[in-house]
Amino acid sequence: MQKTALITGASKRIGQAIARHLAAQGWNVAIHYNSSATEAQKLQKELKQQFPQSEFDIFQANLMDMADVQRLIPAVVRRFESLDLLVNNASVFEPSSLKETSLELLQRQMIVNFQAPFLLCRDLANACKKGLIINLVDTRITNNRSNFAAYSMSKKALWELTKMAALEFAPNIRVNAIAPGVSLPPEDKDEKYLWKLAQDIPMQKPGGLEPILRSLDFILANDHLTGQLLFADGGENLGKNN
Repeated sequence: MQKTALITGASKRIGQAIARHLAAQGWNVAIHYNSSATEAQKLQKELKQQFPQSEFDIFQANLMDMADVQRLIPAVVRRFESLDLLVNNASVFEPSSLKETSLELLQRQMIVNFQAPFLLCRDLANACKKGLIINLVDTRITNNRSNFAAYSMSKKALWELTKMAALEFAPNIRVNAIAPGVSLPPEDKDEKYLWKLAQDIPMQKPGGLEPILRSLDFILANDHLTGQLLFADGGENLGKNN
């Protein structure tokens, strides 16, 4: 029986790369999106053409809406009959220091980046007898810089959830995390911006998507790995080297 993966935020960027990567390995993919319907439909069509032996379907859910969030896992299980992998990839990323963070910004970051993944982890554990959860955190969780204060706190919380869920859900469900660093430029920036950022990390170059996908493969292959965090960040978590 083919395995099925649900990837949140799968229509664009890292989520789309993970969807393509898993499809190429023979997975069925549940493509979650919020507002990017056109991109999700295009990805679904492309994957169906490239991998006709697998199944691909799209699922809309606003991760700010808890009713939507709590409908997502049951909808995927009904459609595919099983769910073997949940990748909590979708996130919002907004700059703001602690003193400048509005209540609305704080709520948005915590709800999408932490509360929604919390509920999805819970729902997978209740709906599935076995499986794997991978949470996309951020290398920022290792420092206390406050230029993205609410975002960083939401990702710190997601990492703590990863460890707690790994302990509670074992041995049938493994829970791990991947922390990307300088991988893709923001949608309003270019590669030059990314290279400038990368000069402050040990490897002094952007990682792109490959380190994230290789980390994913390592977690999939190692069935004794749970509660762990893989840094796909070129050593950024170590601090600056000058």
